[in-house]
Amino acid sequence: MSRRQRRRWPWWVEFPVMVTVGLAVALVVKTCLFQVFTIPSGSMENTLQVGDRVAVNKLAPILGWEPKAGEPVVFKDPGDWLPPGVGADGDSSGAVGEVLSFVGLLPPKGDNYLVKRVIATGGQTVQCGGTTLRVDGGPVAEPYLHPGDDSCAGMDFGPVTVPQGYVWVEGDHRSDSADSRYHREEPGGGAVPVADLVGPAAAVVWPLNHLDWFGWSGR
Repeated sequence: MSRRQRRRWPWWVEFPVMVTVGLAVALVVKTCLFQVFTIPSGSMENTLQVGDRVAVNKLAPILGWEPKAGEPVVFKDPGDWLPPGVGADGDSSGAVGEVLSFVGLLPPKGDNYLVKRVIATGGQTVQCGGTTLRVDGGPVAEPYLHPGDDSCAGMDFGPVTVPQGYVWVEGDHRSDSADSRYHREEPGGGAVPVADLVGPAAAVVWPLNHLDWFGWSGR
């Protein structure tokens, strides 16, 4: 008795099904696991370059992740931090781009997201004087700083107390980053609500010559 052969569908039926299943899987990954964002400015150089694609770990918050000092994080622009025309909407033009953006394979269109490094969390104090950044009175070692920059980059401030439920963020390219330091007169005193965080930057996934892995704790 011969083995029953599996029925094959015509290619014009199988192909749309395969595409639909692939997009559905990508959407689940975007919703629960990872989403890709583009670095819009040089504020995180040399750790991250303009145009780098960064995968954000969206599973971490579900598993109880809490932002820690030293972690690079992606967050929604809390209020015109990005200058006009700077954003991640150039990659998702056209119908195909719209679909890939929807499932998380391209950066979101029309939404402005930033990447900075967490310096302090709720309840901690931050201040800068001379060339030394201090958190809770103690100096912070910052091996990730852009060559030629110091921790304060000519801006003395503080001490500032970070509100509970917020994080204080600064760029690694301290002299080229309009971060928490520049928004101290705004709600939150320059700090970013934890609710606006998408998650920790997990890895650079593009371009291939700049692949890197951050995990949950930065470098």
